[in-house]
Amino acid sequence: MAVNTDRASNKPLIERRSIDYIPEAERHGRLFSQFTLWMGANLQITAIVTGALAVVLGGDVFWSLIGLLIGQLLGGGVMALHAAQGPKLGLPQMISSRVQFGVYGAAIPIVLVCLMYLGFTATGTVLSGQALGQLFNVSDSVGILIFASVIVLVTVLGYRVIHWIGRVASVIGVIAFVFLFWRLMSQTDVGALLQIRHFSWSSFLLAVSLAASWQIAFGPYVADYSRYLPSNTSAVKTFFAAGAGSVVGAQVAMILGVFAAASANGQFAGHEVAYIVGLGGTGATAALLYFSIAFGKVTISTLNSYGSFMCIATIISGFKGHLTVTRMQRLVFVLVIVGAATLIALLGQHSFLGAFKSFILFLLAFFTPWSAINLVDYYCITRERYDVPALANPNGRYGRWNLLGISVYVFGVLVQLPFISTKFYTGPLVAALGDVDISWIIGLVLPAVVYYVCAKKWHSAVPDQLILPVEQNSVVQPKTSGAGRAAAQA
Repeated sequence: MAVNTDRASNKPLIERRSIDYIPEAERHGRLFSQFTLWMGANLQITAIVTGALAVVLGGDVFWSLIGLLIGQLLGGGVMALHAAQGPKLGLPQMISSRVQFGVYGAAIPIVLVCLMYLGFTATGTVLSGQALGQLFNVSDSVGILIFASVIVLVTVLGYRVIHWIGRVASVIGVIAFVFLFWRLMSQTDVGALLQIRHFSWSSFLLAVSLAASWQIAFGPYVADYSRYLPSNTSAVKTFFAAGAGSVVGAQVAMILGVFAAASANGQFAGHEVAYIVGLGGTGATAALLYFSIAFGKVTISTLNSYGSFMCIATIISGFKGHLTVTRMQRLVFVLVIVGAATLIALLGQHSFLGAFKSFILFLLAFFTPWSAINLVDYYCITRERYDVPALANPNGRYGRWNLLGISVYVFGVLVQLPFISTKFYTGPLVAALGDVDISWIIGLVLPAVVYYVCAKKWHSAVPDQLILPVEQNSVVQPKTSGAGRAAAQA
């Protein structure tokens, strides 16, 4: 389906909207921009490092590649289901969590989302600081500060600039990765690496978990970047556009990481950026690769910072009772978020790889139950029939606290604890399972089943159809039932 882009031409460079509903008159964009945004966000150094972990931590090349691909498809499917909600609702992802958790209760998973993206921004800033330090011949710390300044600027500018950078990053990323693959193949006996096959359930499922967690982690903000698409945009096409971009980009990057780590003879860990650039050469070539690494991180780090801003604004607006955020408030939020991430990056830049692996795997315990609840409610219980005006009203349809959603969420976190295996915490059943971490599977399946069964019996009244805010100067107003009109006026 073609999506009209004429309305995008007269939009201001600085985004006017924040966490509020996007009126139809302001909708714009093409589905292809979803593909390029998520491909550009994944063709970057942190994805390379994540793929490399499958080998660095004991896996062989052949089974690591298969495990990563399975994880990409499973996690990418979850991520893309969230993306498909954006055009229909015209809202940021975490605002819609108020349907399942209540206007106040949604703050519980949102706080954890903020912590996650703060950590991702910090770890990405470390790698980008290394690249900029080499490019400009300055210390890594100075490189971190330069990168943080760029992220603040792009995040403040907002949606349109983020999508534009995503398109540029996807082009630069494709060129850089084609070159690096060519250099890697010319220096490494890839066939010999693929012939080494020592299957281990623990190593295989580690690879699956690394890729699945990478993709699932996008869930809490992926709809933020599809919400400007016209509301009649196909949900199926949005699913495939965002999902394909993310899965293809991440898998390509992780394949490079697997081969790089397998051929590095122990030189990869601790020197990730320098080793990857060293594959490409020295001098001007190396400088261009350092630039491509830093630019590739701009996209994903901006997504993380923008997502953190949206989450913090969502929490505050839930208790204040409105959805608008001024540009000055936006700037303050972004400065606080990026400042905190930069401080973490400066303090932790010399101990990155092991901590990163533990970080992303441990966080799965907090986001897979949220994702399961949100998707089951949206696609199986309410079936897209949200009362959008009521999301800003603690006294409205969704109330302050939704004990059903909160209880299932807590259950979903707790039921994973026996199966988690990280440096932060290792559950009592991990050893019995051969040190295999299956917590993310438990965290997706059990909360989904429990929420579906309970919501079928105890879910509050669902509107007859989607209720949207009344738009000023619109030709056609959305139809509502009598209950819907009352909620919209509340």
